[in-house]
Amino acid sequence: MTAALIVAIDGPSGAGKSTVARALAARLGVPYIDTGAMYRAVGLAARDAGLRLPIQDPEAVVRIAESGEIGLEATGGGLRVRWNGRDVSQAIREPEISLYASAVSAISGVRRRLVAEQQRLGRRGGGVLEGRDIGTHVFPETPHKFFLTASPEVRAERRTRELADRGTPRPLAEVLDEMRRRDRDDSTRSDSPLRLDDRYVLVDSTGRDAPAVVSEIEERVRRDRG
Repeated sequence: MTAALIVAIDGPSGAGKSTVARALAARLGVPYIDTGAMYRAVGLAARDAGLRLPIQDPEAVVRIAESGEIGLEATGGGLRVRWNGRDVSQAIREPEISLYASAVSAISGVRRRLVAEQQRLGRRGGGVLEGRDIGTHVFPETPHKFFLTASPEVRAERRTRELADRGTPRPLAEVLDEMRRRDRDDSTRSDSPLRLDDRYVLVDSTGRDAPAVVSEIEERVRRDRG
């Protein structure tokens, strides 16, 4: 029996992981599993429960994560995310929720809950998973590991355009500062930090469009699978 195809795409915020992973999954015929959306959903729930940053009661967040139900549903236009049945697809993309996602992802109990769910989904039907620790912690056994990055300035410009398109514009300098802060937090957390090592294929998207990046990764995956 052929093992389910798992492709890990890790990298910092704003590198284009979601766009690339979604398109790659469609080309390979496997589900797209947005792990970042899961952490954002928990972060949103934590904020809505009245918790403020920096989080002083991590156990309260663990209880939220363990009691909540996350649903991911592919749509023609992207991904619908539900928390306890409520559609939070737009709410989790609020700029403030990026910081909440980074904060809750540093809590070990939250990571245990969500990693277990990510592994369940991947083993059920394969998938392209994007995040920060897919290849090191969620599916370390997969041979298909890619680290997608770009310069901080390019990543901030992309995120600024994305926010403007959503009707929530913010100054580029503010987005860049926030992105660097999240890079630092994600890379220095004690539990499953963002890390690039020699098990990954480094893919730099600076100066490249998404289709070119998707084609490069698809070619490598198909070649490696024979």
